Amino acid sequence: ALFYSSKYVIALQDYKAPGEGTSFLSFLKGDLIILEDESTGETVLNSGWCIGCCERTQERGDFPAEIVYVLPTLTKPPPDILALFSVEDAHHGKRLNSVHSNGSTEGRDRPHNLAEYSLDHFRPPPKRTMSKALSTLSSKGRGGDELWRYSREPLKQPLLKKLLAKEELAEESCLAFIAIMKYMGDLPSKRPRIGNEITDHIFDGPLKHEILRDEIYCQLMKQLTDNRNRLSEERGWELMWLSTGLFACSQQLLKELTLFLRTRRHPISQDSLHRLQKTIRNGQRKYPPHQVEVEAIQHKTTQIFHKVYFPDDTDEAFEVDSSTRAKDFCHNISQRLNLRSSEGFSLFVKIADKVISVPEGDFFFDFVRHLTDWIKKARPTRDGSNPQFTYQVFFMKKLWTNTVPGKDKNADLIFHYHQELPKLLRGYHKCSKEEAIKLAALVYRVRFGESKQELQAIPQMLRELIPSDLIKLQNVNDWKRSIVAAYNQDAGMSPEDAKITFLKIVYRWPTFGSAFFEVKQTTEPNYPEMLLIAINKHGVSLIHPTSKDILVTHPFTRISNWSSGNTYFHMTIGNLVRGSKLLCETSLGYKMDDLLTSYISLMLTNMNKQRTIRVK
Repeated sequence: ALFYSSKYVIALQDYKAPGEGTSFLSFLKGDLIILEDESTGETVLNSGWCIGCCERTQERGDFPAEIVYVLPTLTKPPPDILALFSVEDAHHGKRLNSVHSNGSTEGRDRPHNLAEYSLDHFRPPPKRTMSKALSTLSSKGRGGDELWRYSREPLKQPLLKKLLAKEELAEESCLAFIAIMKYMGDLPSKRPRIGNEITDHIFDGPLKHEILRDEIYCQLMKQLTDNRNRLSEERGWELMWLSTGLFACSQQLLKELTLFLRTRRHPISQDSLHRLQKTIRNGQRKYPPHQVEVEAIQHKTTQIFHKVYFPDDTDEAFEVDSSTRAKDFCHNISQRLNLRSSEGFSLFVKIADKVISVPEGDFFFDFVRHLTDWIKKARPTRDGSNPQFTYQVFFMKKLWTNTVPGKDKNADLIFHYHQELPKLLRGYHKCSKEEAIKLAALVYRVRFGESKQELQAIPQMLRELIPSDLIKLQNVNDWKRSIVAAYNQDAGMSPEDAKITFLKIVYRWPTFGSAFFEVKQTTEPNYPEMLLIAINKHGVSLIHPTSKDILVTHPFTRISNWSSGNTYFHMTIGNLVRGSKLLCETSLGYKMDDLLTSYISLMLTNMNKQRTIRVK
């Protein structure tokens, strides 16, 4: 108990603050240090850093916990006790400390380290000064100089020889090591470990420059070798877990890293090995870990479950890992929902006021990370703080090329019906009064089944049943009478069948499965200024906003060029010499651009498939 509550520690070796004007405390071996603030003997035994005042110099500051010994006393110790620690055998005191700490113990299988590897690939250790040589003679061998072993000293040069000649990258690797030390608690940091600021400093470099990847892995293995501080070691394993999900190392280092992970007894080591193998198979990421990944491992969760929302207002959680690509994610969702195929479906991320489709080849967390960074840059806060943008993931039908109602029942019930209904109600389709009545009766049946009680409320819910541009065609009571009559004709039909029947009616229209955009056009004098544009399997249709007549449909084969920005969408039809241009003002240009790209890419894929079949 005295060890834990003591405020007195003694220096086991000289310590010089790294750099002037810092918050670190310098002292000599044998100096008495009185702990300050919250620091106690327990802090020394369980964490990386303490704050104290050196009695000899009366200076205060931070210092590493591992180079002091806790004196088990509540009162200031007499000089004769302090004198014992000035003699050469003072390092025995250090061993006493480690008996009280919960440092990691080496198992029967000797954990692999980089001792052998370092002989050929590391730079030579710094030359030892006389005082350093004497201090290391008193401890075992040359521990302090072994670059492959845990250290509390920031690196002044990279570990690997191959980086020494590359000045900028060498400097970047030293800064990454400082970030690793801060994350592990081996260097005091003003920044909390929450979020991904520190991990960005560690992983940004190696993701951009392949040559830095080996260096980062060597730095992590170094800091996890003979690390007696349990908290620091735990955090080091968090970084190893994140790293193995981002990039692999060179073939030369792979054997060392694999052996290192395989011979460690830490629970995260085996999972890190699996992640490394996955990364080798699936390819490396483009961006540092997303906050979701960082927080997951900090909570010791190696499985990340992500909520996905569907158009029918349901949601489910799916496991996503660092190497999950959007295509795999879509496939997993399709299988869980028993869809016949995932073709045409896509993941969408809703962030701020944007809904953006995830390209199927992208790693899921890379895309979300890229998106959050982009939104942060586009919308800086006035006070310069780091805003947290929450996002939601949706799974929806995006490309309707091969969609036929009745072919895939689950897709109809969960997606197609719920995605088509809002377009009908907004008045985007050309729909006759008779069709509107029939469809309204089906929409009522989907919501209320055989219950006739709510029929009385039809006048109040007309906007949820009838296209907005048709409501004024007759008074509410006439609408109610017509809808009730149509509803009675379908007596006995289940809500599920009502959804499919609804889709089969809408399917007859050329605008079925469209994405609609209200735009202002400035190029074609024969068309109204305000236009409705529909993008669907037939191409790009220009629609009169009032009559809903299709003015023209440009098939994808005729569209030669397109571009978009925050406020516009431009499209070229035909060739550059005899072609025509359509210039539109819209804030949804990014969506139109993406849809056009996706439909044309699917069309080209299908054409290539048919050519291959013909050749065979």
